[in-house]
Amino acid sequence: MNKAFFIAIAAYLLPSFPLGYAWHMTLFADNYHALNLFRNDVIIPMGLTSMLTQAVLFAWAYPRLFGGLPWLTGALHFGVVFGLLAWSYNTLPIAAKYQMSSVSDFFWLETAFNLAQFVLVSPLIALAYRGSKP
Repeated sequence: MNKAFFIAIAAYLLPSFPLGYAWHMTLFADNYHALNLFRNDVIIPMGLTSMLTQAVLFAWAYPRLFGGLPWLTGALHFGVVFGLLAWSYNTLPIAAKYQMSSVSDFFWLETAFNLAQFVLVSPLIALAYRGSKP
């Protein structure tokens, strides 16, 4: 593991956690509460652990999958591949399995969140590996 790996972890984690917290607990908190989906006492350390796990895996995968590409191309590829992957496990199964007052409201809120998250973190992760050998 090199310096770029740890920078890539930070490039995912440092924007994702504040964005996730602000999105779910502040900006759209009323929307999420109206869905009757979230617990009253959200367990922040579990969410942070989830994001840290994602950060390590994404930082490990980026140079192996996209390391030979120019940084912007790598960022676009990473965003599409891992953004879709995240959407497939953060949005679709929850909408399909959990009771909530509006599946469509949840679907669009979480789709927008995933899009915002990966538009933000994908170029940062690509920049972390810019100039590194694949």
